[in-house]
Amino acid sequence: MHFFTLLCCGIMMNTYVAKTIRPASPIAVQVREATAAYRNTLNKKNHPVSPQDMVDVASEIPTIILDLKYATDDNFTGKAVYAQARCFLRRAVVEKLKKVQAALQKQGLGLKIWDGYRPYSVQQIFWDRCPDDRYVGDPAKGSKHNRGAAIDLTLINLATKAELPMPSAFDDFTSKAHRTYHTMAPEAAKNCKLLEDLMVANGFKPFEKEWWHYNDNAWESYPLLDISFEELATAVAPKRDVQTKDLGAQTFVPASDASLAASRPYTKKP
Repeated sequence: MHFFTLLCCGIMMNTYVAKTIRPASPIAVQVREATAAYRNTLNKKNHPVSPQDMVDVASEIPTIILDLKYATDDNFTGKAVYAQARCFLRRAVVEKLKKVQAALQKQGLGLKIWDGYRPYSVQQIFWDRCPDDRYVGDPAKGSKHNRGAAIDLTLINLATKAELPMPSAFDDFTSKAHRTYHTMAPEAAKNCKLLEDLMVANGFKPFEKEWWHYNDNAWESYPLLDISFEELATAVAPKRDVQTKDLGAQTFVPASDASLAASRPYTKKP
């Protein structure tokens, strides 16, 4: 009787475990595989240069200004989620940004970047704070930031480094940030259009709900990644002329810090 009871308990326990262990989601598998492939590429000596390489924007465009909000507590999570204030993007994306910066410099203006590549693990932290796909990419699909193919930016006066007036502050999750906001101040509307015209002319698509957000037109060709800034900083591909060879599927090092998920609850900005 005792043996029979133990046997039944064992069967029930195995059934319970089988039911509670869930397979990884398709998107999680994609991220893991792509990250592993990209890390293998980084570990290869003298690997061929590709448009898919993740590169340091400040090194490629020295005149660009960085203000990485997510490396500080001045963001909607109320906590720094990046360990380093650095901006990485795909090489082909940076080449397009160079053209935008060059055109602006002729007018005494320049770009200021608030965010670029974002590790996939950080995307989950953002979603936990603000599960609203109008403003935050759903981790079930992944963000174009996770691909190194999206950028948040604004315009500055090169001489003073002051930001030009725009429709709203960065990460304003209200209608003020929408490109179609009907009561946009004339000067802000003019600056917003200037930025949009230059970005579109150089291969970017504007995001309707955030005037500062642009996606590279070829974003689908870049896999989702979850590789940390620290690893990228020590292994970014050397600067060379861009070649057309495609590295193919690539991808991560978990950059997440579970403690970050305990950051203050999301509240919409006024």
